[in-house]
Amino acid sequence: MTNRDELAEAEPLDAAERRQLDVIRRWGTVGALLLVVGSLGAGAAPVFSPLPGTPVLGLFARMPSATMGVTWTGMFLVVSAWLWLGRFARPGRPRLMTRSQLDRTLLMWITPLVFSLPMFSRDVYSYLAQSQIAANGQDPYELGPATALGVDHPLTTNVPNIWRETPAPYGPLFLAAGRAISMVTGDSVLPGVFLHRLLVLLGLVMIVWALPRLAVRFGVPPVSALWLGAANPLVLFHLVVGVHNEGLAIGLMLVGLEVALRRMPKTTDVPLSLDELGFIVLGATLITMGAAVKIPAALALGFLGVMIARRLGGRFVDLLRSALLLAAVSGVVMTATCLGTGLGFGWIETLNVAGTVKSWMSPPTAMGFLGGGLGLVFKLGNHTDAMITLMRVLTQAVSVVLGAWLLWNAFRGRIKAVNGLGAGLGAVLVLGPVLQPWYVLWAALPLATGVLAKRFRIFATTVSAVIAVILPPTGSAFDGRAYTVPQAVTGALVAFAVCLFVARKQVMPLIRRDPLPGAA
Repeated sequence: MTNRDELAEAEPLDAAERRQLDVIRRWGTVGALLLVVGSLGAGAAPVFSPLPGTPVLGLFARMPSATMGVTWTGMFLVVSAWLWLGRFARPGRPRLMTRSQLDRTLLMWITPLVFSLPMFSRDVYSYLAQSQIAANGQDPYELGPATALGVDHPLTTNVPNIWRETPAPYGPLFLAAGRAISMVTGDSVLPGVFLHRLLVLLGLVMIVWALPRLAVRFGVPPVSALWLGAANPLVLFHLVVGVHNEGLAIGLMLVGLEVALRRMPKTTDVPLSLDELGFIVLGATLITMGAAVKIPAALALGFLGVMIARRLGGRFVDLLRSALLLAAVSGVVMTATCLGTGLGFGWIETLNVAGTVKSWMSPPTAMGFLGGGLGLVFKLGNHTDAMITLMRVLTQAVSVVLGAWLLWNAFRGRIKAVNGLGAGLGAVLVLGPVLQPWYVLWAALPLATGVLAKRFRIFATTVSAVIAVILPPTGSAFDGRAYTVPQAVTGALVAFAVCLFVARKQVMPLIRRDPLPGAA
């Protein structure tokens, strides 16, 4: 683990770099404002939206290609600003931006996005419907929106067709929070969306608090972790704008890890004091609460147990003791959450609800489609469903084995536990039955706090930037009007090129390669 003093060696930015930072901030802020404007016509607006009949604002809803072009232009501006910002957060650079400079940049980019309509996904409407079911005293783990609320209910009409008959796949803590929101907003869609976004922003605050602290523990400059993690376009687009509850789940998980490690003894083979034990219990409680939002957060308990065992002496008996402690804490907390919310344990049976959707983005599902297609080609019959089921079982078994291997290597000290957590979450989600672009954040955020390797950061940066710009903003299919996407992207590329030309004097220094440390 890197000494804290070693992370403080970088000097602040010089005057020229501060001017470049101001350009980057304004560039990204303009992009965020364009996203807000574009959301009025290209966003995942409610079915019965008040916008079409609103003077001036209603024009955007009647120009889908133009508003999508505006949105994609904003996406290009935000992603390019993030890439340029990365030069001032690169590990090993002699001058890095300060934490306050990065925080100010984040605030400038996020503030406009808080007021945008949802984009990139319609999941928030499922949250509203499922929360209303719970508020009505019905069981969201037994009934889908169409059955519980009716197909003509204003909240049901906004839920995508594939989810209208399915029960909620989310944990009881999240639905309890959603139930409280529904009691305030009722059938009002836009106020409900806004309050759910505030819930996600609470998770983002947790992420911003935990990332730099964990980074210092695991030898990464805090601003480097925040840049790759909290400032990541995937966070801005899919947590803030897309209103995904991953923000709350990951935030609780990361805060739980940091709290649990706060008073951990720095020397091995030392018994835990009551103070240290209390922080571990509190941290495990927060991680379990994250799992009560979305279950992948529970994997952090395993790697926390590994870190505790190593601090206790690194013996196998220490691993068993830490496992028993965390199992007891998480069992009590989860039971109390299920019973205290009144939602019970039905969520355990609905964890596989998402698997009913057959998406080509999931590698095992794609392999199942491929196997079924080969069967048709060779006239062996259509066994697509059987092949998908087989591939999912095999890949999930592989993810379990890989997770156990990562846990063991972290226990033996061959890898950082936080890196094992990121890799393990990545394996579980990539090899799972469903894969969505924002799932990348489960792996990227923990890894941002523990990996300094240049190859990893280039890979993570490239993947984040590419995924950030390939998902259409509408959060739905383009039945009968697929031509709008190439039109919008072409217009956005032209507009982005014009922006680069107009601001070429300010932008060119950012495009030039940053000199290596020590270069003249």
